[in-house]
Amino acid sequence: MGSKVLVVDDEPALARALAVNLRAHGWEVVTASDGRGALEAAAATHPDVVLLDLGLPDMDGTEVLAGLRGWTSVPVVVLSARQDGDDKVAALDLGADDYVTKPFAMNELLARLRAAVRRGAAASAPSDPVVEVGDLRIDLARKKVARAGADVRLTPTEWGFLELLARHVGRLVTREQVLREVWGPGYEHETHYLRVYAAQLRSKLEADPARPRHLVTTSGLGYTLEP
Repeated sequence: MGSKVLVVDDEPALARALAVNLRAHGWEVVTASDGRGALEAAAATHPDVVLLDLGLPDMDGTEVLAGLRGWTSVPVVVLSARQDGDDKVAALDLGADDYVTKPFAMNELLARLRAAVRRGAAASAPSDPVVEVGDLRIDLARKKVARAGADVRLTPTEWGFLELLARHVGRLVTREQVLREVWGPGYEHETHYLRVYAAQLRSKLEADPARPRHLVTTSGLGYTLEP
């Protein structure tokens, strides 16, 4: 049996179609039709990834996401008819790993689920204060960075930015989260800081800053430190 996915959707026809397709591709499928059932199923079955619809009958999907993040780092792929950018940012800020809007192509959804499981497996590996990404070695305990064996000097703010991304390797960290955690509350809209510091980090960490391999921007949403 392959990876286990918890499908949370209150549309019976869609939930059945998803379950059939996922099982046909080797997934073990658990389903829930509301938020309370989703939280109970997640605690009971320990899925490898959660596919979460935001429009649930008993609570908003973002509440389910917040509830999950209170005790587990299981990857969550949000599935929603909501295409508003603010909804995407809110879900990602709460800890979603990806956001897929309806209607969707099944092949794309499968690829996103597989990617989320891979990232989740990497994140759940034994904790190590040293994060290695390509030729970068980020020592979180000693607050040191080396590229290709050579030490890289970072300012305290550059380090704070990089450390946050390094603690979430492979996952998108929203602009608002970076600003809040690195610069502090009240800076969530000062996005010009991010452009400046992202460029400075790339100039120090990337072989070709114009074509970054590791510090990747998702336009309008945030940043990912790609493994």
